[in-house]
Amino acid sequence: MSMPTIMTHGLAMPKLGLGTWKLAGEACVESVGRALTLGYRHIDTAEMYGNEAEIGAAIRASGIPRSEIFLTTKVWHDNLAPDALRHAFNVSLRKLDTGYVDLYMIHWPSYAMNLEAALTTMGHLRQEGRVRHLGVSNFPVALLHQAVEMIGAPIACNQVEYHALLSQKPLLDYARAHDVAITAYCPLAQGRLSEHPTLVAIAAKHKASPAQVALAWLLEQENVAAIPKAGRESSQRANLDALSIKLDDSDRAAIAALPKNQRFVDPGFAPLWDASGISVSRTRSSR
Repeated sequence: MSMPTIMTHGLAMPKLGLGTWKLAGEACVESVGRALTLGYRHIDTAEMYGNEAEIGAAIRASGIPRSEIFLTTKVWHDNLAPDALRHAFNVSLRKLDTGYVDLYMIHWPSYAMNLEAALTTMGHLRQEGRVRHLGVSNFPVALLHQAVEMIGAPIACNQVEYHALLSQKPLLDYARAHDVAITAYCPLAQGRLSEHPTLVAIAAKHKASPAQVALAWLLEQENVAAIPKAGRESSQRANLDALSIKLDDSDRAAIAALPKNQRFVDPGFAPLWDASGISVSRTRSSR
């Protein structure tokens, strides 16, 4: 099956990508290389993940033209001052050993940040041709509004926790109104959806797995991408197969009826989330 693509702000981002948080060392190189061989063309990393060099090595070893791979990395919230941001980007680009990244994101907002200065610096990197598109991550509506409408930054994507147990409706509505893509991280709720009774029942009907149903639900949504982490070949193949699952209205109604206030990535430095994303679990995970 061909990979569907999100088109916004000149960005062409494959809807299904490979998340790489906690992939490290040679296992990371092997996992990313295998994913590229299987057909993945969207790879997500970050300064904080500590695996940019391994991902760069996997991309080079794959033999796939760089222009065919959509590569995202992110700057950590300690490095949002202009000089620190530029230095962090230079380090990331050197580790990735590529001339540019397709999407460069603020990984988490900081209460101490000067958002306009950070986005202006990122805009300069874009003007230099070393960043193709600007993005943010973990931005609720208020901060996305500030970036898009008050500052006027060309934000192409906001990466947030999003899955069948967490509503992001206010953010989705705002993003669609302003041509901003949403990338869902933790799309399987850190594995919890693999055993959820509602998804188990839907999966049986489609001769699929609950995880595939959870991904299919996200991937059918307008302007929504997903980046499940998958180190094993079986998981990578299964996630690709989710693209062929067609949910029906009864499936969607069953998923819509699930409680949607369960957030699993909520570190102490997180912003004030939108009302529909009430936190019920502070895991201290900083993904």
